[in-house]
Amino acid sequence: MSDLHDPRVLFAAERTLLAWNRTSLSLMAFGFVVERFGLFLNVLGKSGIILLEREISFYIGLTFIVLSIVLSFFSILQHKNVINSLQPAEIPKGYNLWGAAIVNGVVGILGMVIVCYIFYGFRG
Repeated sequence: MSDLHDPRVLFAAERTLLAWNRTSLSLMAFGFVVERFGLFLNVLGKSGIILLEREISFYIGLTFIVLSIVLSFFSILQHKNVINSLQPAEIPKGYNLWGAAIVNGVVGILGMVIVCYIFYGFRG
């Protein structure tokens, strides 16, 4: 990828991975809020149309959360591809290459837990 032999290339790749992590977390939080807003409308319970809005917000919120999970794991794959293309001179000795990727993986796994919680809580 690079012939610069400069460790800043690695650090730029890590910043990019962490930016994708923030994006994934934001999508997950937004999806959770959208899903719970439908529950709030259901609690208000003004008419039969509220149940339809609950269904719509459930699926839209769940879609945002699933998108964040996919984004979290996709960013790990992209980061791995960039790391594999670096020259040995661009990686500082003793530097942990997978710290940020592990964080993204944990975010993806927690997203799956949230999806299961929401889905089985809605259906149960």
